[in-house]
Amino acid sequence: MPIPDRRVPIDRRLLREEVFGQLRDAIVDGTLAPGEQLKDLELADWLGVSRTPVREALLRLAEAGLVVATPGRSTVVSSVDLRAVREARDVVAALHSLALREAIDRLTRADLQRMREANRRFKQALRDGDVESALRADDDLHGVPVVVAGNTALTSVLEQFTPVLRRAERLRFSTLDGRASVRRHDDLIRLCEAGDVDEAAAVAFDTWHSLPATDAGDTDDATTTED
Repeated sequence: MPIPDRRVPIDRRLLREEVFGQLRDAIVDGTLAPGEQLKDLELADWLGVSRTPVREALLRLAEAGLVVATPGRSTVVSSVDLRAVREARDVVAALHSLALREAIDRLTRADLQRMREANRRFKQALRDGDVESALRADDDLHGVPVVVAGNTALTSVLEQFTPVLRRAERLRFSTLDGRASVRRHDDLIRLCEAGDVDEAAAVAFDTWHSLPATDAGDTDDATTTED
Protein backbone atom coordinates (compact mmCIF):
# COMPACT_ATOMS: atom_id res chain seq x y z
CA MET A 1 0.00 0.00 0.00
CA PRO A 2 1.50 3.38 -0.93
CA ILE A 3 1.84 5.55 2.15
CA PRO A 4 2.29 9.34 1.91
CA ASP A 5 5.74 10.59 2.87
CA ARG A 6 4.33 13.24 5.18
CA ARG A 7 3.99 12.11 8.79
CA VAL A 8 0.74 13.42 10.30
CA PRO A 9 1.03 14.81 13.85
CA ILE A 10 -1.36 13.27 16.37
CA ASP A 11 -2.78 14.92 19.48
CA ARG A 12 -2.08 12.32 22.15
CA ARG A 13 -4.99 13.48 24.29
CA LEU A 14 -7.43 12.54 21.57
CA LEU A 15 -5.43 9.72 20.05
CA ARG A 16 -8.25 7.36 19.11
CA GLU A 17 -10.44 10.05 17.60
CA GLU A 18 -7.50 11.60 15.76
CA VAL A 19 -6.46 8.28 14.23
CA PHE A 20 -10.01 7.53 13.17
CA GLY A 21 -10.40 11.02 11.71
CA GLN A 22 -7.14 10.88 9.79
CA LEU A 23 -7.95 7.51 8.23
CA ARG A 24 -11.55 8.49 7.48
CA ASP A 25 -10.44 11.70 5.78
CA ALA A 26 -7.77 9.87 3.78
CA ILE A 27 -10.46 7.56 2.42
CA VAL A 28 -12.94 10.35 1.76
CA ASP A 29 -10.45 12.54 -0.13
CA GLY A 30 -9.10 9.61 -2.16
CA THR A 31 -5.62 9.40 -0.60
CA LEU A 32 -6.56 5.82 0.21
CA ALA A 33 -8.35 4.66 -2.93
CA PRO A 34 -11.15 2.08 -3.36
CA GLY A 35 -9.75 -1.44 -3.41
CA GLU A 36 -6.53 -0.46 -1.68
CA GLN A 37 -5.34 -2.92 0.95
CA LEU A 38 -4.84 -1.45 4.40
CA LYS A 39 -2.17 -2.86 6.68
CA ASP A 40 -2.35 -1.73 10.27
CA LEU A 41 1.42 -1.75 10.72
CA GLU A 42 1.97 0.55 7.74
CA LEU A 43 -0.84 2.86 8.83
CA ALA A 44 0.51 2.98 12.37
CA ASP A 45 3.96 3.93 11.04
CA TRP A 46 2.45 6.67 8.86
CA LEU A 47 0.50 8.15 11.77
CA GLY A 48 3.26 7.63 14.30
CA VAL A 49 1.11 5.58 16.69
CA SER A 50 0.82 2.01 17.89
CA ARG A 51 -1.27 -0.57 16.02
CA THR A 52 -4.03 -0.62 18.65
CA PRO A 53 -5.75 2.70 17.79
CA VAL A 54 -5.38 1.88 14.09
CA ARG A 55 -7.15 -1.44 14.53
CA GLU A 56 -9.90 0.26 16.52
CA ALA A 57 -10.28 2.89 13.78
CA LEU A 58 -10.51 0.23 11.07
CA LEU A 59 -13.33 -1.46 12.97
CA ARG A 60 -15.24 1.83 13.12
CA LEU A 61 -14.57 2.50 9.45
CA ALA A 62 -15.98 -0.93 8.63
CA GLU A 63 -19.15 -0.06 10.55
CA ALA A 64 -19.45 3.10 8.45
CA GLY A 65 -18.99 1.11 5.25
CA LEU A 66 -15.75 2.83 4.25
CA VAL A 67 -13.64 -0.32 4.52
CA VAL A 68 -14.33 -4.00 4.12
CA ALA A 69 -12.67 -6.31 6.61
CA THR A 70 -12.40 -10.04 5.95
CA PRO A 71 -11.57 -11.91 9.17
CA GLY A 72 -8.19 -13.61 8.97
CA ARG A 73 -7.44 -12.09 5.57
CA SER A 74 -7.29 -8.42 4.68
CA THR A 75 -8.90 -5.03 5.07
CA VAL A 76 -9.48 -2.96 1.95
CA VAL A 77 -11.01 0.41 1.16
CA SER A 78 -14.56 -0.23 -0.03
CA SER A 79 -15.92 0.79 -3.40
CA VAL A 80 -18.67 3.39 -3.50
CA ASP A 81 -21.94 1.51 -3.16
CA LEU A 82 -24.88 3.43 -4.63
CA ARG A 83 -27.34 1.78 -2.27
CA ALA A 84 -25.17 2.78 0.69
CA VAL A 85 -25.01 6.34 -0.63
CA ARG A 86 -28.80 6.52 -0.97
CA GLU A 87 -29.31 5.12 2.52
CA ALA A 88 -26.76 7.51 4.02
CA ARG A 89 -28.34 10.42 2.15
CA ASP A 90 -31.78 9.61 3.58
CA VAL A 91 -30.45 9.37 7.13
CA VAL A 92 -28.31 12.52 6.91
CA ALA A 93 -31.17 14.55 5.38
CA ALA A 94 -33.58 13.47 8.12
CA LEU A 95 -31.11 14.26 10.90
CA HIS A 96 -30.28 17.72 9.59
CA SER A 97 -34.00 18.43 9.43
CA LEU A 98 -34.33 17.27 13.03
CA ALA A 99 -31.34 19.39 14.09
CA LEU A 100 -33.03 22.47 12.62
CA ARG A 101 -36.22 21.76 14.55
CA GLU A 102 -34.29 21.40 17.80
CA ALA A 103 -32.03 24.40 17.24
CA ILE A 104 -34.06 27.09 15.49
CA ASP A 105 -35.43 28.77 18.62
CA ARG A 106 -31.92 28.98 20.08
CA LEU A 107 -30.04 30.32 17.06
CA THR A 108 -28.48 33.68 17.90
CA ARG A 109 -27.56 36.54 15.61
CA ALA A 110 -23.97 35.35 15.85
CA ASP A 111 -25.03 31.86 14.77
CA LEU A 112 -26.89 33.23 11.77
CA GLN A 113 -23.91 35.39 10.87
CA ARG A 114 -21.66 32.32 10.95
CA MET A 115 -24.04 30.61 8.53
CA ARG A 116 -24.00 33.64 6.21
CA GLU A 117 -20.21 33.81 6.31
CA ALA A 118 -19.96 30.09 5.54
CA ASN A 119 -22.27 30.55 2.56
CA ARG A 120 -20.14 33.45 1.35
CA ARG A 121 -17.06 31.21 1.48
CA PHE A 122 -19.04 28.42 -0.19
CA LYS A 123 -20.02 30.71 -3.07
CA GLN A 124 -16.47 31.99 -3.51
CA ALA A 125 -15.07 28.46 -3.50
CA LEU A 126 -17.49 27.49 -6.25
CA ARG A 127 -16.36 30.46 -8.32
CA ASP A 128 -12.75 29.39 -7.79
CA GLY A 129 -13.51 25.76 -8.66
CA ASP A 130 -12.20 24.72 -5.23
CA VAL A 131 -14.25 21.63 -4.33
CA GLU A 132 -12.47 21.00 -1.03
CA SER A 133 -13.03 24.54 0.26
CA ALA A 134 -16.65 24.45 -0.88
CA LEU A 135 -17.31 21.27 1.04
CA ARG A 136 -15.61 22.63 4.17
CA ALA A 137 -17.73 25.78 4.00
CA ASP A 138 -20.84 23.69 3.44
CA ASP A 139 -20.03 21.58 6.50
CA ASP A 140 -19.45 24.75 8.55
CA LEU A 141 -22.82 26.18 7.54
CA HIS A 142 -24.83 23.07 8.32
CA GLY A 143 -22.79 22.42 11.41
CA VAL A 144 -24.12 25.53 13.17
CA PRO A 145 -27.65 24.15 13.86
CA VAL A 146 -26.18 20.74 14.70
CA VAL A 147 -23.94 22.26 17.37
CA VAL A 148 -26.74 24.46 18.73
CA ALA A 149 -29.10 21.47 18.90
CA GLY A 150 -26.59 19.72 21.17
CA ASN A 151 -28.03 16.26 20.45
CA THR A 152 -25.09 13.90 20.94
CA ALA A 153 -26.86 10.89 19.42
CA LEU A 154 -27.72 12.91 16.31
CA THR A 155 -24.16 14.18 16.04
CA SER A 156 -22.73 10.68 16.38
CA VAL A 157 -24.85 9.29 13.55
CA LEU A 158 -24.04 12.24 11.29
CA GLU A 159 -20.33 11.72 11.91
CA GLN A 160 -20.75 8.12 10.79
CA PHE A 161 -22.73 8.64 7.60
CA THR A 162 -21.79 12.10 6.26
CA PRO A 163 -18.35 10.87 5.07
CA VAL A 164 -20.12 8.34 2.83
CA LEU A 165 -21.82 11.21 1.01
CA ARG A 166 -18.72 13.39 0.86
CA ARG A 167 -16.71 10.52 -0.57
CA ALA A 168 -19.31 9.92 -3.28
CA GLU A 169 -19.11 13.58 -4.25
CA ARG A 170 -15.34 13.59 -4.61
CA LEU A 171 -15.26 10.36 -6.58
CA ARG A 172 -18.09 11.20 -8.96
CA PHE A 173 -18.08 14.92 -9.54
CA SER A 174 -15.42 16.39 -11.79
CA THR A 175 -16.99 19.87 -11.70
CA LEU A 176 -18.97 21.79 -9.14
CA ASP A 177 -21.91 24.03 -10.08
CA GLY A 178 -23.56 25.14 -6.87
CA ARG A 179 -25.71 28.13 -7.80
CA ALA A 180 -28.85 26.32 -6.65
CA SER A 181 -27.03 25.34 -3.47
CA VAL A 182 -26.19 28.97 -2.65
CA ARG A 183 -29.86 29.88 -3.07
CA ARG A 184 -30.98 27.03 -0.84
CA HIS A 185 -28.51 28.14 1.81
CA ASP A 186 -29.86 31.70 1.59
CA ASP A 187 -33.42 30.40 1.96
CA LEU A 188 -32.42 28.28 4.94
CA ILE A 189 -30.81 31.21 6.75
CA ARG A 190 -33.77 33.48 6.00
CA LEU A 191 -36.25 30.92 7.36
CA CYS A 192 -34.13 30.35 10.46
CA GLU A 193 -34.03 34.09 11.12
CA ALA A 194 -37.83 34.23 10.73
CA GLY A 195 -38.27 31.29 13.11
CA ASP A 196 -40.24 29.29 10.51
CA VAL A 197 -39.61 25.82 11.91
CA ASP A 198 -41.49 23.69 9.39
CA GLU A 199 -40.18 25.44 6.28
CA ALA A 200 -36.60 25.61 7.58
CA ALA A 201 -36.66 21.91 8.45
CA ALA A 202 -38.05 21.11 5.00
CA VAL A 203 -35.31 23.10 3.27
CA ALA A 204 -32.66 21.41 5.40
CA PHE A 205 -34.04 18.01 4.40
CA ASP A 206 -34.29 18.87 0.70
CA THR A 207 -30.81 20.39 0.69
CA TRP A 208 -29.18 17.11 1.66
CA HIS A 209 -31.67 14.86 -0.10
CA SER A 210 -30.94 16.59 -3.42
CA LEU A 211 -27.58 14.80 -3.66
CA PRO A 212 -27.86 12.58 -6.78
CA ALA A 213 -27.27 9.01 -5.56
CA THR A 214 -26.59 7.77 -9.09
CA ASP A 215 -23.65 7.46 -11.43
CA ALA A 216 -22.53 10.82 -12.80
CA GLY A 217 -23.63 9.88 -16.27
CA ASP A 218 -27.14 8.96 -15.24
CA THR A 219 -28.45 12.46 -14.59
CA ASP A 220 -28.07 15.88 -16.17
CA ASP A 221 -27.47 17.56 -12.82
CA ALA A 222 -24.89 15.11 -11.56
CA THR A 223 -22.34 17.92 -11.45
CA THR A 224 -24.26 19.84 -8.81
CA THR A 225 -23.36 19.65 -5.18
CA GLU A 226 -26.03 18.47 -2.80
CA ASP A 227 -26.51 21.58 -0.82
